[in-house]
Parts: sequence; C-alpha cells; structure tokens
Amino acid sequence: MITQEFYCQYLLVSQKNYTMTNFADHAKNLSHDQINRYLKSSKSRPSALWKSVKSEIIQSKNGYILFDDTIVDKNFSHKIEGVRSQYSGNAHGIVKGIGVVTCVYVNPDLLTLHESSAPSAGKLRNYTGKSSS
Repeated sequence: MITQEFYCQYLLVSQKNYTMTNFADHAKNLSHDQINRYLKSSKSRPSALWKSVKSEIIQSKNGYILFDDTIVDKNFSHKIEGVRSQYSGNAHGIVKGIGVVTCVYVNPDLLTLHESSAPSAGKLRNYTGKSSS
C-alpha cells in the first residue's frame, strides 16, 4: 500500500530517477499502475515533502538560493501530460519537453546543498555531488 510518507521517503532517497517505473522497481508488491492511480487521486502537497526535510536544513545568514531551469526533451512524445513546445537554449530552438526548475539552498558555512526539483523532491548533497542522506 502506498502512503504519502512512503512516497515522500522514495523521493528523498532517489538519486536521480524519480519516475513511477523506478519507484515500482524498488518497492515490493507495487506496480507502475498502482503508483499512477495513487498519484492521480492523492491530495499530496509540497508541504508534505517540506515537513519531511525542514529539520535537515540549517539556515545561515550567509546562505543563498540558486535556481536553475532545464527542459527534459520529449520530442518523440505525443500524449505525455506536461509536454509543451518551448524554447531550449541548449537546442537553440523550439523543442517538445517538460520544463523543470531546480531550487538549491546553499549553506556555505557547512558546505552542503539542499536541493529540490519541481515537481520532484528535496535532497541533501555535499559539493562533490554525492548524496549524504
């Protein structure tokens, strides 16, 4: 059975792959379809993820937030929700894709990053990029 806490834990420990297929591959007795139905009917909010990670973030007067946007190329997709035609600086033109914005809180006093990618998850990483969770 999928719960909000279980799903948030998956997002927190995933290194790079936040897909339903990956979740199903790593969760016992869960299929992609079960996860898809849960997410469609779920009332999960970003505040649930924030509640899970806020105790891990150590704020600093020297801290700052970085934002970065990217487009996940979906040029061969025809029916994936969220796919839009948008400008890609990397492709120097219009592509079909899903826009993702990453928000990273940097605490230079601790040399750690707190990363959150919309619509995905929050993570704790050190400057080498290795997970410290």
